[in-house]
Amino acid sequence: MEEGVDFYFNEDGLMVFTEAYHLKRGSCCKNKCRHCPWKYGQKKKSPRDKKENI
Repeated sequence: MEEGVDFYFNEDGLMVFTEAYHLKRGSCCKNKCRHCPWKYGQKKKSPRDKKENI
């Protein structure tokens, strides 16, 4: 693992994995990670939140 590519430390000193790391890992761990490429645990947008293209 390479700092700045696979992870970084946040302002609280905690290690945060990047989207690149998760993609290398290959599957979702279902821990609601901040940079989850599978968007696990993130709020889904309602139709009202989506802007229509006119």
